[in-house]
Amino acid sequence: MKRVSILNRKNALTLFLVIVIYAVIQGLIVTDILPPLYTSTLIQVCIYVILAASLNLINGITGQFSIGHAGFMAIGAYFAGIVSVKFHGPLFLALLAGGIVAAVAGFIVGLPTLRLRGDYLAIATLGLGQIVMIIFQNIDYFGGAAGMQVGRHVNWSWAFWGTIISLVVIHNFVNSTHGRACISVRENEIAAEAMGVNTTKYKVLAFTLGAFFAGVAGGIYSNYMYFIQPTTFNFLTSFNILVMVVLGGLGSMTGSILGALIMTVLNVALSGIPSLRMVITALLLIIMMLFRPSGLMGTKEFNLNFLEKKEERTVA
Repeated sequence: MKRVSILNRKNALTLFLVIVIYAVIQGLIVTDILPPLYTSTLIQVCIYVILAASLNLINGITGQFSIGHAGFMAIGAYFAGIVSVKFHGPLFLALLAGGIVAAVAGFIVGLPTLRLRGDYLAIATLGLGQIVMIIFQNIDYFGGAAGMQVGRHVNWSWAFWGTIISLVVIHNFVNSTHGRACISVRENEIAAEAMGVNTTKYKVLAFTLGAFFAGVAGGIYSNYMYFIQPTTFNFLTSFNILVMVVLGGLGSMTGSILGALIMTVLNVALSGIPSLRMVITALLLIIMMLFRPSGLMGTKEFNLNFLEKKEERTVA
């Protein structure tokens, strides 16, 4: 009972902090105090937080090495755009459709490729991302190489609460029995198989769930950016998402949030000098590998431990 009470306090305080953050930023937007550039940056942060957290589920929690996440983002972006533009569906349905189609693609691709390991899996997922981009480039229904025009249906509220829901679902999955099985695959796949864990099942499950949220993030992106092109979802996009995960720490959801925040703000700040942006990103990675190879957070999570200490002090 005491433990449940502590968890309830933590959850209540976390919810309170989330509502305060949303209310403050929403107030600044409504009163035009926050410039449009900052609002756009915040929405991009939300999109990349979802992408980093979903890739971390595959690379950090399950221990696989996927570098084709932009492909699932592209699938979600295009199919959400089709539901919004060509079928005039509501935004919620568009985002859900983008996520589901990306998840189906992740399941179909994951079944054969996740039997591979290490560099072979990385090459396979890299090829997947390039195949998706080429398909969208050569099909006129999706706009071809010219791209697709999508109206702006997403605002700060949609992006923020979509991010919160995604993080809650991923966090609950990681802390469930399925998540523990995925972690066991990461720690020692042979030992996990010996203990009766169906490693292929859990690798495909994590891959499918990660693809779903990448598709949702892609749907938010397409319904905010007005216009999407296949080249937007190239290898560099997958690389940027991977950098966010590595920077924050493989296996840490808090690290994914921190990494996405730092990299998105850095990319926006360096948008005036695109020739140096990749150089600075590469230098940042080198410095991280030298001085903090496990990332900013490692495998740790930010938590409200002071509540538990206070409770223990009171009981004592």
